[in-house]
Amino acid sequence: MADISVQNLTKYYGDKLILQDITFDVQPGEKVAILGANGAGKTTLLHILTGRLPYDSGHVSIGQGRTAGVIDQMPDFPTESTVEDILRLAFHESDEIIAAMDELTDEMTRRPDDDSLLRRYALLETRLDALGGYNRDYEIDRVCNGLEIPAEMRAQRFALLSGGEKTRINLARIILEQTDVLLLDEPTNHLDMDAVDWLGRYLEGYRGTVLIISHDRWFIDQCCDRVIEIHDCTCDFYSGNYSYYAVERERRREEQLKHHEHELAEKKRLEAVARIMHEHGTEHLAKRAASIEKRIARMTVTDRPKKDKKMTVTFGDPNYETEDVLKVRDITKSYDGREILHDINFQIRNRERVALLGANGAGKTTLLKLLLGEEQADTGVIRKGVGLKPAYLPQQVYFANPQRNLIDTLIYDKNVSMQVARNRLGSFQFTGEQQMKTVSMLSGGEKSRLRLCELMYDPLNFLILDEPTNHLDLASREWIEEAVEAFDGTLLFVSHDRYFVERFATRVLYLEDGRLIDFIGSYSAFLDWRAKGGGALPAADPAPIPKKQKPAAPTLDDVPPPPAKPKRTGGTKNLQKQLNTLEREIAQLETQSAGLEQQMIQASSDSARLLELMGEKETCDEALTAKMDEWEAVAAELEELQ
Repeated sequence: MADISVQNLTKYYGDKLILQDITFDVQPGEKVAILGANGAGKTTLLHILTGRLPYDSGHVSIGQGRTAGVIDQMPDFPTESTVEDILRLAFHESDEIIAAMDELTDEMTRRPDDDSLLRRYALLETRLDALGGYNRDYEIDRVCNGLEIPAEMRAQRFALLSGGEKTRINLARIILEQTDVLLLDEPTNHLDMDAVDWLGRYLEGYRGTVLIISHDRWFIDQCCDRVIEIHDCTCDFYSGNYSYYAVERERRREEQLKHHEHELAEKKRLEAVARIMHEHGTEHLAKRAASIEKRIARMTVTDRPKKDKKMTVTFGDPNYETEDVLKVRDITKSYDGREILHDINFQIRNRERVALLGANGAGKTTLLKLLLGEEQADTGVIRKGVGLKPAYLPQQVYFANPQRNLIDTLIYDKNVSMQVARNRLGSFQFTGEQQMKTVSMLSGGEKSRLRLCELMYDPLNFLILDEPTNHLDLASREWIEEAVEAFDGTLLFVSHDRYFVERFATRVLYLEDGRLIDFIGSYSAFLDWRAKGGGALPAADPAPIPKKQKPAAPTLDDVPPPPAKPKRTGGTKNLQKQLNTLEREIAQLETQSAGLEQQMIQASSDSARLLELMGEKETCDEALTAKMDEWEAVAAELEELQ
């Protein structure tokens, strides 16, 4: 029996359709990720599963006798409750069983010959063992250590914690309850990388059923074995983790596009054949034309798949050649007598891509502020390379006048014409009516994209990012990554997005206990080094990274990445030559097609010859269509380069 069953679920908000005829089951022990753009209906689905939202039609159920824990649901706790009190609520059933066993012990003392009391005691003891027995202190310590809930926090009043801290405590409580089904909405928010890794490993070994809404791709890879993608009010299913989903989704899109083009071409071909038969055919051919028209009427053409527009521009100053971009020597920084950074030393070379990592509170933000000049170090010096032009993209992007539309924002901020502003916005996926939105109407990810659009045309050579993918959906994360990939300069970033770190980092600066570990290599290599207990660090390469060298996207375990688009050589000159050749070939095929059509008219009384000519014309028209498609692709590429 399924732990979660959804049959023909339909949900409206007013007259707006959110979910339509959604059907799926989640079997015991499955770990399923729910993916989709922001606003697609993921959280709506979760709220329906928990019974907090009604739905218009269909059927939704949790398996009979199964208990469910919901991470996003924050119960009301007594005002004076401490964190420890909240955590121990997870053992309320164990407490009730122990109390009942104590009562039975007293009763058995009074009635030692009553076997029924012994049987009841044995049943209670079995249930207590299943709940972890008397190991509650060990279990609480284990979960608190994993989720980085320190002893001093456990003594605090729950009501005084921040929203992120409360979420973490509630997550710990639900884990300790050992429910049969976990329903998790962005459980990795407010967790640092080590805590997220612990949660992923915990869920990987969890024996119950898990349904997760998450934008953390590494986390999904780590603990999910199935993906349900919600889009356009419906859903698609993928039997694998995120890496499998990413490749398989692209394969399905390509397959759907081929079906669409084939069916469209076949429909046009049949329409042309029927028209010619009507105009020039015999009575026999007219009957065949009518039959073909009936066939056309029954045909359905597969919808053309939506294709996300890819970024085709690069930015940054490719001519900046200073080798040492940044030198940090003997930096120390304290707040209220507490040392945050101790004797920090490192230097960054031109075109390196450096991840600044560490647990929450380790000093990452403090170090960024020192590098940006927003704060001063207690001791030490920071030297910047000659001609260095840095740019900073913070977690929260602000604009001086959020009531301006996007076009006016670029006109005023960057002193460009309206047409230039439109073109630049289009390059960053702001098209049509979107360009007339006010900045205040944009999401956090869209504001980051707009700021990158502004930065793109500055001669900057050092880009500093603070959590660039935080709270973005998957599509927005992928787009931000494309923009970062397009940057031709030195990159320093703070991120908890392990997928992002693995894609870009060629070096890791890890802050721990106020000190810095400087690791040369990828993020996965850094994790391997830590797992082996540290030891000698890889030697740094004294040579700067070659100009325009960029790291490849991470290799996906067991799933080959989509093949990279081949780069053309020769620039616009060769493309223009190719266009001219294609235009000549297209003209020849059009002349050949027209000639065959004229021959078909002349052969209208000879049905055998007419059918032969029709076959030749069909082959000619297919070749013509292929050449036209090739011409469009080359013309588009030439336009982009120009």
